[in-house]
Amino acid sequence: MGLGGCIILIAVGAILTFATDWDMEGVNLDLVGVILMIVGLIGVTTFSSIARRRRMVVPPTTPPTVIDEGGHHRRNDGYNNGYGA
Repeated sequence: MGLGGCIILIAVGAILTFATDWDMEGVNLDLVGVILMIVGLIGVTTFSSIARRRRMVVPPTTPPTVIDEGGHHRRNDGYNNGYGA
């Protein structure tokens, strides 16, 4: 169940608890509404903790630094930078 489903549970529970005055034999709609709101809140906290773990930022690794201490090197095959020796 995603975040939207959890919010719907909270909304339906609040409607059953605070906005209805129906009476059913054997069912306490106020209690059912409170239970739905609690389940929705548990779902929101669980979903947000899982989403926080997914968004964890890992700093990028820096590529190794290459140090060229020799300057330009002369090739031994008779060519120097594309020109004859």
